[in-house]
Amino acid sequence: MGDLLVERDGTGVVTVTLNRPARKNAMTRDGWIAFTRVLDEIAARADDRVLVLTGAGGAFCSGADLGASGSGDSPRRAMQIVNAALFALRDLPQPTIAAVSGAAVGAGFNMALACDLAVADETARFSQIFSRRGLSVDFGGTWLLTHMVGLHRAKELAFFGRILSAREVHDLGLLNSVVPEGAALARAGEWARELLGLAPLALAQTKELLNLAASGDFRESALREAAAQNANGATEDTREAISAFLEKREPVFRNR
Repeated sequence: MGDLLVERDGTGVVTVTLNRPARKNAMTRDGWIAFTRVLDEIAARADDRVLVLTGAGGAFCSGADLGASGSGDSPRRAMQIVNAALFALRDLPQPTIAAVSGAAVGAGFNMALACDLAVADETARFSQIFSRRGLSVDFGGTWLLTHMVGLHRAKELAFFGRILSAREVHDLGLLNSVVPEGAALARAGEWARELLGLAPLALAQTKELLNLAASGDFRESALREAAAQNANGATEDTREAISAFLEKREPVFRNR
């Protein structure tokens, strides 16, 4: 897999390197598919304990390769391929650490956010570039940003697509650590080795519990609201409340 390098150090740390440096590691259709396959393989291996995700040639990932030749996929199918990679990364049972240098823009920014931990060096530059390309945010960015920085700040990042330094992104709470130039991968390796000293099943459980605790989204909330209203509409008390309002009297509730 030339566009992806997979290295195992024998201790349980597996490093996946996005390897299209001439395109700042922009992702093609085949690249997304290969990435998903690699993640699925890691998920199934008990000897892979921690994933470090990084990029070759001084960049992390510049998002989707908009200059790649068309695949003939419909937009819906194209996004299914992208989302398969997102879900595989987000749902990976092992801890994931992004080691970021250089460009991390568009889906590349959100790829770092989708990891459990993210380290960047001082060369890293981040942007939700989508709006400047006539696109809307993808690779989980709408959920990740809203939950991590709040709705108004998420809209600022998504609407304007400004280039942010690693320090600025850290100050927003979107990075765990900023290190000197060239030191991101080493810091990620230190953390990975520390994670190797923890019980893997308990760590996987903790990761899953934390992800589930933050998993509610706007659509699910609205659907739950609708389900509750449907249930309310079948009760005598709701009918009584509406009748009392229309008749301008106090309701008498019977808890049924």
